[in-house]
Amino acid sequence: MEARQATAGAFVGTDREKKSAKKDSAPKAVTPQTKSRMEKIFGFKKEDLCCWESLVALLNRPTDPASLGIFRCLFGLLMAIDVTQERGLSHLDYKYLDGAPVCRFPLFNFLEPLPLDWMYLVYLVMFLGALGIMLGCFYRLSCLMFISTYWYIFFLDKTAWNNHSYLYGLIGFQLAIMDGNRYWSVDGLRKPSIRNAHVPLWNYTLLRTQIFIVYFIAGVKKLDADWVEGYSMSYLAHHWLFDPFKVILPVELISLLVVHGGGLALDLTAGYLLFFDATRPFGFFFVSYFHCMNSQLFSIGMFSYTMLATSPLFCYADWPRRFFARFPSFLRGVLPLTSAEIQPSTSCLYPEIRSSSERRETQNPAKPSKLRFKHKLGAVFTILYIAEQFFMPYSHFITKGYNNWTNGLYGYSWDMMVHSRSHQHVKITYKDGKTGEIGYLNPGVFTQSRRWKDHGDMLKQYATCLSGLLPRYNISDPEIYFDIWVSINERFQQRIFDPRVDIVKAEWSPFKTNPWLMPLLVDLSPWRTKFQEIEGSLDNQTEIVFIADFPGLQLENFVSEDLGNTSIHVLQGRVNVEIVDEKKNTTLQPGDQIQVPAGAYHKVYTVSESPSCYMYVYVNTTETALLQNFTKLQELQERIRNGTETEPLPPELQPLMAADDDKEAEVNATDPVVQLFLKRQRRMKEVKKRREAGVLERLGRFAVKKYYTIRRGFLMTAIAVRNLVLGLPPVEQLRREVAFANMKEPEAEANPDETLRNEVGHAEL
Repeated sequence: MEARQATAGAFVGTDREKKSAKKDSAPKAVTPQTKSRMEKIFGFKKEDLCCWESLVALLNRPTDPASLGIFRCLFGLLMAIDVTQERGLSHLDYKYLDGAPVCRFPLFNFLEPLPLDWMYLVYLVMFLGALGIMLGCFYRLSCLMFISTYWYIFFLDKTAWNNHSYLYGLIGFQLAIMDGNRYWSVDGLRKPSIRNAHVPLWNYTLLRTQIFIVYFIAGVKKLDADWVEGYSMSYLAHHWLFDPFKVILPVELISLLVVHGGGLALDLTAGYLLFFDATRPFGFFFVSYFHCMNSQLFSIGMFSYTMLATSPLFCYADWPRRFFARFPSFLRGVLPLTSAEIQPSTSCLYPEIRSSSERRETQNPAKPSKLRFKHKLGAVFTILYIAEQFFMPYSHFITKGYNNWTNGLYGYSWDMMVHSRSHQHVKITYKDGKTGEIGYLNPGVFTQSRRWKDHGDMLKQYATCLSGLLPRYNISDPEIYFDIWVSINERFQQRIFDPRVDIVKAEWSPFKTNPWLMPLLVDLSPWRTKFQEIEGSLDNQTEIVFIADFPGLQLENFVSEDLGNTSIHVLQGRVNVEIVDEKKNTTLQPGDQIQVPAGAYHKVYTVSESPSCYMYVYVNTTETALLQNFTKLQELQERIRNGTETEPLPPELQPLMAADDDKEAEVNATDPVVQLFLKRQRRMKEVKKRREAGVLERLGRFAVKKYYTIRRGFLMTAIAVRNLVLGLPPVEQLRREVAFANMKEPEAEANPDETLRNEVGHAEL
C-alpha cells in the first residue's frame, strides 16, 4: 500500500523538502534503487514475507500517523452522534421502563439493565468516550469508556443487533489498542513526545483488512441464489432514487441488474478497487455513490457516513498533510499538521540504514531499534484477529441454535440485506397447566420488539418471560405455543416454528440444532415465477396470499368482514377445509377451489403426505368502496372549483369547497368519508410539498429534527444526573422538566408518507 515511499510509507516529505533534498545530493551521483513489481503494487517485497522476523518488521514498519488520526477524529464524531440516535439516548426512557413488566432479550440471560437514571449515566460515559476519541483526549481512557459501555448495551439487547452495530464495536476495540492519538489530538498538545510520532503499519493493516472483509464477505453472501435471481430486495427498485434508471429500463430489470447485480458487483470489488492505486479513484466514486444512496434507502443511522470515513484509510497515509497544505497559511493554527518531520516512536521497528543513499532518501532517520516483545505481540494479534474475522462469518456449524433461516448470530455474518421477510399470521396460545384453560395473547405483549418472531433464541427467552408474568393474571404453570407464518424472499408463507411444541419446556442450545425449527421449503422456490404470473393476471382490487404447510398441520384462520369474495385455491398437495360454524368439511385437490365466508373461522388441514400449497384470493371490499367514494368526491371537488357544478351541495358536502389545507373544514365535516377525504387530501399536499422542497429547505428541516432529538437526549441526561446527585425532586417539578425536554418543533407531525401508507391498510387474513 505504501509503495510510493522508499520505506513503504514510513517517511514522507513535502514537495519543498524533497526538492531541497535533491539539491543537496546533486554533487554526488546516486543510483536510485529499483523496486520490484510486487513492491510497486503492494508496498512490500517478497523478502518481507520470507520469515517470521521479516514479517514482524513489516507489520511494525514506521508509518505516517496522519490518516489514522483523521479517521479517529471522524469515527469519534460519528459515534457521538450515534449515541443520541441509533443507540437510543433520545428515547431511553421509552426503551428502559423502570418497574414495568417487560420481556428483554440479552445475549446472556443474567444481563439486566440498570435503573433508568443509571442507564442515562452509562450513555453519558459512552458519549464522553466517543467525544474523547474524536479529540484524542486521554485517548486510552476514552476508548475504554466507549467500548466498555458500548458492548454492555450491545449485549443487553439482541433485538437491536445488526452488522453495522457490530462493526462499530470492532472498530472501537481496534482503536483502543492503536496509536490513534499521534496526530491532531489533545494528547499531542499535552505530551509533545507523542505528537506527530510514527505508528506501526499494523494499525493500518487491521483497519483496512476489516473494511475489506465487510465489503468482500457481504459480496460473497450475495452469491446466494435468491440475491442473484433478484428476490431479496425487489421492492427497492420502486424507490425514487432509481427514477433515472427508469428512463431506459423497466422496473423488473432495474431490480435485477441495478439493485441486485450492482450491489453484488460493488461488494465483491470495492475492497480491491480501494486497495490499488490505479483503481482507487473509481473505488471512491462507486463506494461514495453507493453509501449516499443507502443513507436515503434505509434507516441505518451513521453507517453510511462511517463507511465513507473509512475510504480514505486506503489512500497513502500522508494524504491529510498534502490536503491541508493547500489551505491558506492563516488557518494552519487550527488545522492538522502539514510538516513532514515525524517523530520516532517506540511502537515501531526501525531498520538499520546501511548505505549513504538510504540515508539521503530518508528524512530525519531514526536510530535502529531492536525487535521487542511488543512488536511480536502486535504482529501475532494482527494475524490472529484477521484470521478470526475471516472465520467468524462461516462459523455457523458452531452456533447451530441461532440458524433460523439466517446465518449465525445474525450480527457478524455481513449478510446485509440478503433476506427480506414478511409476516402474515402470528398467534400466541397459552394453556393453563392446572385447569387446562386455553387462551390467546396479543402478539408482542410485554415487549417492545418484533424481532423475536424470527429467531429461536429470542422466542425461547420470550416464552420463558411470559411464563413468569402470566401467573400474575391467575394462569398457573402456563404452556406457550407460537404459530408464526413468514415469507422469506417472496416465497410461500410458511411456519417457521412447530406450533405443537410448548416453547417454555422446549430445549434450546446455541450449539445444537433447533429441534422445533421448521425447515425452509426451498424445494418450492421455483413457484415464485408462477406467483408473478398469477399476480400479473389480477386486477388492482384483488389481492392474493400464497400459503405452504406441512403434512399433519392445520391453519386456523379468520376472514375479516372487510374481505369479501375470499376463496382458497389449491396449487399442490391435498387439503381439507373445515368451516367451523357450519361444521362442514371439504377435501380439495390441486386445481380445486372453495369460497370461505367472511366474518367467520375456518381451518385448513394438510392431509397429503407432502407439503400442501394453496392461495387465498380476496378483495378488500371496504377499501374498494372507500377509494370509489374518494374518486367521486375528487370529481365533485374539481367541478366546484372550475364552476361546472350547478346543483346546490347538501350540508355534509359543503366542506369540499374549502381549500386543501383548511383544517377547520376537516374538523367541521359531519360525514366521516368527507372528513377522511379532506384529511387525506391535505396530507397528500404536504407530502408533495416536502418531496418538491429545495435542498436548503430539506437541510433546514433535517437540522431542526436532529436538534430536537439531540436536545431531548441531553436534557433527559441532565435530569437523570441531577437525580443521582441530589435525589428526586417533587413530582410536579419532574413533570415540568420532562415536558420541557419533550418539546418538539412547531410543525412536528407524524411522517405523512407513513400515515398515508397506514391509512387504508390491508387486513390480515
